[in-house]
Amino acid sequence: MRYIDRLGNTSEKDSFQDKFLKALYTNVVGRALIQLLVNPVVSKIGGRLLSSSASKILIKPFVKSNNIDLSIYEKQEFDSYNDFFIRKIKENHRIINMDCKVLISPCDSKLSVYEIDENSHFFIKNTLYSMKSLLRDVKLANRFQGGYAMIFRLTVDDYHRYCYIDDGVKTKNKFIQGVLHTVNPIANDILPIYKENSRAYSILLSKNFGHVLMMEVGALMVGKIVNYHQSRKVKKGHEKGRFEFGGSTVILLFEKDKVIVDQDIIDNTQNDYETIVKMGEKIGYTKNIIV
Repeated sequence: MRYIDRLGNTSEKDSFQDKFLKALYTNVVGRALIQLLVNPVVSKIGGRLLSSSASKILIKPFVKSNNIDLSIYEKQEFDSYNDFFIRKIKENHRIINMDCKVLISPCDSKLSVYEIDENSHFFIKNTLYSMKSLLRDVKLANRFQGGYAMIFRLTVDDYHRYCYIDDGVKTKNKFIQGVLHTVNPIANDILPIYKENSRAYSILLSKNFGHVLMMEVGALMVGKIVNYHQSRKVKKGHEKGRFEFGGSTVILLFEKDKVIVDQDIIDNTQNDYETIVKMGEKIGYTKNIIV
């Protein structure tokens, strides 16, 4: 993976998560293991293990290998690995840009931004989606033609909580069940995996950015999306939810002519870099003003 921060510093590396997923999906043994891991019984057992006190043994090696500074979190001691994974950051370590015209990042992540048209396809968690397959709703997909898709990819070392990007009213959450099956192509004895991760979305009728679709994509195996609210008024910067164990993705879809994305992020995406962003920082602004 190729990363770049807002100062222009670049890095290129595959995390343990990236290497592990690549190994799973690119050989027969790995794909067979996936079939086992996503079995509901096995997945449930895995989730229980990660929430057990015995899983604490995994925390220190993970913190060391990923250079995580636990001093910026409210807790430094945890009851389980999952308790560590959903750790909450101290308030003063994520400053929310509260300018009402500024678009903020909803989470810590690696960001890519794409213009949406009828031929748009996006790789999300190693799966290629069209707008229609992502949403499973043709009418809803058409609403965002000409707008932007923002894909915030969280790796396992990121802060796994996310916030609202503007004041407004959100609709109830809609959940899309993930699917997994093998496809046996003609004259090919390797069984490739086709998958769609489970995902949840709602629409934010925002004060400054029109109708914004907010989607969370969960991990294929034991990952879990936890959204706190159904239909209600919400405030910019307030916590919307969290991911439990597993790499995760947040997606924002904007209608045409509602947002201007910071040019460095657009340029980075076009140059095949993911931009490192933090929750609450500016990534764009409303199209109704001049900055």
